[in-house]
Amino acid sequence: MRSKNKPAPTVAEAEYIRYVAKQPCSVCDQGGGEAAPSEVHEINQGCWWLSIALCGDCHRGSFNGLHGQRRMWHLKKLDELGALAITIRRVFECAGRLS
Repeated sequence: MRSKNKPAPTVAEAEYIRYVAKQPCSVCDQGGGEAAPSEVHEINQGCWWLSIALCGDCHRGSFNGLHGQRRMWHLKKLDELGALAITIRRVFECAGRLS
């Protein structure tokens, strides 16, 4: 759900967000794809190019989630920039830009 205070994504940003949602969670590798799209978390609100693919638990979960205790994040030794790097690599691989 998009906050009413941030701008709608441009056409290019919306396409990028669709690619991000198709990726598995950058923390636990669950989900992704058409059947179970990942949630898209922006590191800076409204800056769609800095979006991370996350499952609901790693995003909003009170125990594992980024907005909770971040237990899974600590276990995987990840912060938002590390998860962003994983997401960007997967998006490029999905788009056929990397081998």
